[in-house]
Amino acid sequence: MLFDLDGTLADTAPDMAQALNLLLKEKDYQPLPFDTIRPWVSHGGLALVRLGFGEERGDVKLENLRQRFLEIYAENLCRETRLFPGIPQLLAILSKNGFNWGVVTNKPGYLTEPLVAQLTIQPPPACIVSGDTTTNRKPHPEPMLLACNQAGSDPHECLYVGDAERDIHAGKQAGMKTLVALFGYITDSEDPETWGADGMIRAPMEVFDWLKQHA
Repeated sequence: MLFDLDGTLADTAPDMAQALNLLLKEKDYQPLPFDTIRPWVSHGGLALVRLGFGEERGDVKLENLRQRFLEIYAENLCRETRLFPGIPQLLAILSKNGFNWGVVTNKPGYLTEPLVAQLTIQPPPACIVSGDTTTNRKPHPEPMLLACNQAGSDPHECLYVGDAERDIHAGKQAGMKTLVALFGYITDSEDPETWGADGMIRAPMEVFDWLKQHA
């Protein structure tokens, strides 16, 4: 079992939204409502600064803002972040039934590894593949294949759960089954039904229900 991190395994939106609003305040911009920020969290820091500051600032200025956003976020990494309700129970029952699990995320390793450590997840992951672990990031299948190798599984034995279209594309290209986490960070303009996943879930424990039906 492999999971995306932001919006699938952990609800990181409160801390990421706070970091964006601290940056907006620092630059004399008005903060944004949490409900406006939340759907964009899975799209990363650049998408968030574009949401806050607009496209007109240009690539160099946006990149500078992204770097500052990441600095602020790194200082406030796990204040309000929690595992989604049902994730601890899902991981426990997966372990009881002989499944290991891991993380494949586009979040950079210097943020991913301390965040996972601070969440003190049990049982611990068999693998963690971050956005800078491999040459290519999702939607490329390379990080998915590395995770399989580290966890000792073949791709056709793996199920990947994510809340973004690139998650589903990466899993499919790697030869895995895929599920969309509808409880994650999905914008109103996105249509998960068109992503080609093998299923969609509205709560974490539905992963195990899906496994029982399709294993």
